[in-house]
Amino acid sequence: MTLFSGVGTAIVTPFLEDGSIDFESLSIILKQQRQAKIDACILLGTTGECPVITSEERKQLIIFVKEQLHNEMPIILGTGSNNPNHVLEFNKQGEQLGVDGFLIVNPYYNKSTQKGLVDYYSYIAKETSLPIIIYNVPSRTGMNILPDTILEIHKQAPNICYVKEASGNISQINSLISKMPPSLKLYSGNDDQTLPILAIGGSGVISVSSNVIPTEMKELTNAFFSGDLVKAQQINNKLNSILESLFIETNPSPVKYAMSTLGYCKNILRRPLVPIEESTQIILRNELEGLGYTCR
Repeated sequence: MTLFSGVGTAIVTPFLEDGSIDFESLSIILKQQRQAKIDACILLGTTGECPVITSEERKQLIIFVKEQLHNEMPIILGTGSNNPNHVLEFNKQGEQLGVDGFLIVNPYYNKSTQKGLVDYYSYIAKETSLPIIIYNVPSRTGMNILPDTILEIHKQAPNICYVKEASGNISQINSLISKMPPSLKLYSGNDDQTLPILAIGGSGVISVSSNVIPTEMKELTNAFFSGDLVKAQQINNKLNSILESLFIETNPSPVKYAMSTLGYCKNILRRPLVPIEESTQIILRNELEGLGYTCR
């Protein structure tokens, strides 16, 4: 099974002033994603503020998003935790509610060894038939998963057949892609590395920026996959500045602000996240206006 190729958006979770989930804004965001023909919805990942979403809210979000998308794109559910039993609980909930796959981050804080990661992922994979994306993001977990470790995990657990690579290490990513069997696919986990990773054999990007500029991110991947490398380079160069600016401060604070200026949701986050500084706001407004967007 191929979950998707192209752009999967790591959807934000919009909130109201009282801290509850803003389902009306979420409906607007999902409509925008459908209109842009985004290839997958990544629900309750880092960008969705998953650590501060309750189990009941997770259920409500999955049901709502599934209804809104009308099976137009796969729903990939973030279920990562440093407690494997919590991952199994989240996976079971997702299966029961009809998601299409899981995104699972490396266990953080308690960390592990490379051998421990093989055991961890293999243990989780045996309890589900759905495809799993390994999410390697050392900056958040404190641990890097190495290429040979990923290959061993895939060998022991074939339904772990995707990798979201956000290490930022192109040499490491290139090494992994050069060794991967056809049954294993890789997505860029950093927006500004989308084109380089596609060029060495990646299958797409799990994107934060496509919350704000979904059409442009789709144009980038479409140009590449259609063989128009010059056009892909031109789009990449045009977008590079905003792709960098959306990560000046900790994600998802910048993207929440950017979406609020475009009228998609309120600029509200749950603690420990806080709104971005005024200096960052100015940068993002200038970037968006430079791309032709009208900011509030």
